[in-house]
Amino acid sequence: MRTSVPGINSRRGFTLIEVLVVLLIMGLIVGLVAAVVQPDDRARLRVEADRLVQLLDLAATQSRLTGRSIGWTSDGAGYRFWRISDSGDWEQIGAGDPLRARTLPQGASISNLRIETMPSQDTMRLVFAPDDFAPAFTLEMSLGRARYTLADSPVGELRVLPATGTGDGQVAQR
Repeated sequence: MRTSVPGINSRRGFTLIEVLVVLLIMGLIVGLVAAVVQPDDRARLRVEADRLVQLLDLAATQSRLTGRSIGWTSDGAGYRFWRISDSGDWEQIGAGDPLRARTLPQGASISNLRIETMPSQDTMRLVFAPDDFAPAFTLEMSLGRARYTLADSPVGELRVLPATGTGDGQVAQR
């Protein structure tokens, strides 16, 4: 037989301290998972640099295969590709094409395009002509404190290098 003592409640609940400790632990776990899942600026920029290297290589290859010049321009926050039309005018490559216009992630930028044997230009523009190799060039990409240099040589080796110019860059052969 169970007896109850007057004034003492036999039901037990969670104390405020216990609830706060559980919420604190859950918050820490969610914060750690979010930090692990979201890539850092360097990783995000590397993905963008690798993508641009592959697209520039594709543009050069398409130019040689189709016999039409393909151009690349950048406004710093994004880039687009252009193709010579049948009428001889430059037209932007459409949305369904791999060479469609692209916007960089928030805070990322392209800058400092330098083309071999050419003075500095106000606009960032490359032209891939079908009858010759493009001159060597370099350009820089940055996101936060992360920086990469994309460097092309006269023999068609396009590399992504750390901005310091040291390290092991990946090579895309044309």
